[in-house]
Amino acid sequence: MSDLAQRYREIVNRIDLAVKSSNRSPTDVTLVVVTKNHPHQLVLDLLALGSRDFGENRDQEASPKAKELSGLSAEDFRWHFIGQLQTNKVKSVLEYAHVIHSLDRESLLTELQKRTEDRADALGVFIQVNLTEDPDRGGVRVPDLIGFAEKVLSSKGLKLEGLMGVGGLQVAPEAEFEKLANLSAQLRQLAPDAKGLSMGMSSDFEAAISYGATHLRIGTAITGNRP
Repeated sequence: MSDLAQRYREIVNRIDLAVKSSNRSPTDVTLVVVTKNHPHQLVLDLLALGSRDFGENRDQEASPKAKELSGLSAEDFRWHFIGQLQTNKVKSVLEYAHVIHSLDRESLLTELQKRTEDRADALGVFIQVNLTEDPDRGGVRVPDLIGFAEKVLSSKGLKLEGLMGVGGLQVAPEAEFEKLANLSAQLRQLAPDAKGLSMGMSSDFEAAISYGATHLRIGTAITGNRP
């Protein structure tokens, strides 16, 4: 078994155990393997292991990687864009991304609305929430969340999947997960189908699962360091 296969199987097994411990269904949790800083061959290797969801955070890297894999059926796997998205990169990102986890501001929403209004299938988006008191951190501020969500829900070409959390530094992840889970409960009163919670990475995904995470963004624990 290759090192990659061993790491992947270990993380999958840990996810399964955490899901069972939380009395949840395995189908509730999607593992998004973050493949940034790695060549497209890594995606092919992960596909062979059974992975189907891949995360990238820079269009400059993701776009050429997606082109390398354009011969594969779109039904075989999904690209998740998880980094801050500049408005001038939206057109490029929409050529390959199936889901965007980082809808974090009005200007980006406006650009996405313009670029997706004629889509046959709505683009899945997560609202990125700023869980801190720092206005310079990325994400929609908590007091503005419901109003922002209403604008997303009124967008013809967008499907609101749920929330993605950006916490503060030097803060216990459990506190952030609980806060985001509570905000998710509030959001579902407005949008019952927006159940997604994109939270949890290599160091804290098991705790995230216990707080209801539906999408885990795990990179180095699976991919290892860039060769």
